[in-house]
Amino acid sequence: MNDPPHHDGGLPRALLHQWPAYVGYVASFSYVGVIWLNHHQAFARIRSVDRALSGWNLALVGITSALAFPTSVVSETLSESVTGRDARTAVALYAFVAALMCTAWLVLYRFLLGRPALMEPHVEPGYLRHGVTRSAVGVVAYVLAGLLGVFVTPLVALGVFVVLPVFYFLTTEGMPKRGATG
Repeated sequence: MNDPPHHDGGLPRALLHQWPAYVGYVASFSYVGVIWLNHHQAFARIRSVDRALSGWNLALVGITSALAFPTSVVSETLSESVTGRDARTAVALYAFVAALMCTAWLVLYRFLLGRPALMEPHVEPGYLRHGVTRSAVGVVAYVLAGLLGVFVTPLVALGVFVVLPVFYFLTTEGMPKRGATG
């Protein structure tokens, strides 16, 4: 991030005008942090890694690293207009990449379901199925957010973009059980 253009004495206002960049940074860092937590939880349950699992993992990490680009596009675009055509395109781009990332998680969990020998023996019986469910929720939610962001308002998509990382953080160790207490 660069020093924003400003006149003498106008730096505070120029810095405030960059609020979308700050929100984008916090959102990006938070989401990557949650992804790291989920990745750690998944791989703590894996006993061994074969070539195919390494490939799926690389795809997941590659798509995750691609999130920085649409995050930057969204934050730059929002500094110009929160509801304009460019904002609609920006949230559609973000939703597309985020849906791809959730798809990569979905493929990874489905792959592991088909290869139980790769998993630690103590893994909770429903852990991988919950991972599939959580990933599918993300795919559907991001696709819907992208569509609503384009055809209704980008603000709806932004709301989903904020809520989904919270959902993934809260379910890092699996889906909460009904009636379970904290």
